[in-house]
Amino acid sequence: MAFNPPWRNTFPPHRIFGNLYFCGSRIASSHVVDTGDGLIMFDTGYGFCLYQLIDGMYRLGLNPYDIKYIFHTHGHIDHFGGTRALVEMSGAKTVIGAKDADAATGARDLSYARELDMEYNEKFTPDILLNDGDEITLGNTTVKAMATPGHTEGAMSYFFNVTDGVETYRAGLQGGMGMNTLRKEYLEKFGIPLSIREDYIKGMDRIKAEHVDLHIGNHMGDNHAPEKYEKLMAGDVKAFINPEDWAISIEEGKKRLYDLLEKEASL
Repeated sequence: MAFNPPWRNTFPPHRIFGNLYFCGSRIASSHVVDTGDGLIMFDTGYGFCLYQLIDGMYRLGLNPYDIKYIFHTHGHIDHFGGTRALVEMSGAKTVIGAKDADAATGARDLSYARELDMEYNEKFTPDILLNDGDEITLGNTTVKAMATPGHTEGAMSYFFNVTDGVETYRAGLQGGMGMNTLRKEYLEKFGIPLSIREDYIKGMDRIKAEHVDLHIGNHMGDNHAPEKYEKLMAGDVKAFINPEDWAISIEEGKKRLYDLLEKEASL
C-alpha cells in the first residue's frame, strides 16, 4: 500500500474542547489531554508522521516532554508507530490492551506493517497491560478502559472527562472499527478464532450503553472530524459535542461487519 508523502497528510492541530487536543495526521489520529499534572496521549500514529505530531503539539502550546502516559487503542503500526521515539523523548509510560502486547513487542507479526508493505522497526515493550474495566488516573483525568476485541484481540475503548474549567463533558474513543482484520482469510492466516467477530458485536453493544458527549476517533472518518473541524473554525466551540454521535457511530461499525459477513456468505 503506497502512501502520499507525509506532508500531504497534514491536518491542522487544534483544541477540540477544553483540555482535549488533536495533533495527528489525516491518516491516523492522535489526541492529547492536558490533565494539569502532565499530558496523556492517545495513539501516536505512523512513525513517518511523528514530526507532524510533535510540531502540532508545540503549536498548541503542549510540550512532548510532558507526556506521562501513552494509551493505544490497538496494536497496529498506524497507532503505535511513533511510540518508541516519544518514549525516548519523554519517558512516558506506555499502555495497551494485554492481548495486543505481542504486537507491540514484535513477538507476533500482528502490527499490520507487512500488509501495508512496511517494516515494523519501532518495537517497544509496554509498561502497563490493560484488562477490561481498568482505570488510570493522572491529574484531573481518569481514563476507563473497556475491552472491544475485533479489529485486534486487545483493542481497548477509552472513556474520560474533558473540561474547559466551567463545563465538563465525557469523551469516548472506540478501539478500532476496521474490517480489514476481521476478514476470514486474515483471521485464519494468523490463527485468530472466527468467534472474535461475535466478540466485536458484543463489545460494541456494551460500549454503546456508555454515555458519551464528545466522540473522538482513532481515524478522522470515525467521528467525521474534518466536518466538525470546519464548524469549529467557523466559531462553533462545541462542534464536537453531540451526545447522539456515539450510538450512531457504534451502529455504523456493527453494520460494517454484518456487510462483510453477508459478502463472505455470498461467495
